Amino acid sequence: MNLKNKHFVIIVTCVIFLACKESIPKLGNIEGQRIQINYSATPKDSVEIYISPYRNRINEVLDSVLAFAPKAISKTEGTLNTTAGNLMADIVMHEVDPVFKARTGKNVDFVLLNFGSIRSVISAGNITERTAFEVMPFENSVVIAELDGKTVRAMVSFLIKSTVAHPISGIQIILDKNKSLQEVNIQGKPFDENRTYYVATSDYLVTGGDKMDFFKDYISLTDSDYLIRNTLIDYFKKMDTITPFEDDRFIKID
Repeated sequence: MNLKNKHFVIIVTCVIFLACKESIPKLGNIEGQRIQINYSATPKDSVEIYISPYRNRINEVLDSVLAFAPKAISKTEGTLNTTAGNLMADIVMHEVDPVFKARTGKNVDFVLLNFGSIRSVISAGNITERTAFEVMPFENSVVIAELDGKTVRAMVSFLIKSTVAHPISGIQIILDKNKSLQEVNIQGKPFDENRTYYVATSDYLVTGGDKMDFFKDYISLTDSDYLIRNTLIDYFKKMDTITPFEDDRFIKID
């Protein structure tokens, strides 16, 4: 093969190689369109037929009556403690303590949740599963944090300085007329800074949520595998009438 033919073969080979090489697509531009989803859109019959049995079943479960509230229960009904906050904290104590006891042989000493987690008023009348979803729409679960005395004292200081009534149960905080701490009792006994306490709270707060950074100093942590919302549902199923009230768990003596 002469030199001219060799050059021709090389050129053809290169052309074939380049032609066979996979091309890499390049992004030119991105365009978007905002489509508003509302009730003005007409549902398709095929979709409606498919989902209606599921929707009907979900509504049937959510609207099933569990208990009754003679009057509305609100997180704004009260000052240092509220009817809704007391109810939620007491429910967590009531439902989670037996679980913790069965798993560890220990009891929950007290409960601390956050004011912002209560998202709705419980209206007067029938209480349903839908009520529990409205009050607690988040997927937060209950965890039990073991705290030393120093951390509990930091927690109490946080609650005193707070501008809202965070739900508590099992602990009593008494202030004087100047809002100075007078007394702390846990399970009816004076607070002992030399021991540890088991505090039921949410998995959101234990990571420092809602500025509760003191929880990060926990000694041990136990997951109850129990959603806060499910504690509400389970409690409501056991009760006939729900009548929480503001009490002396957090008070200021004038």
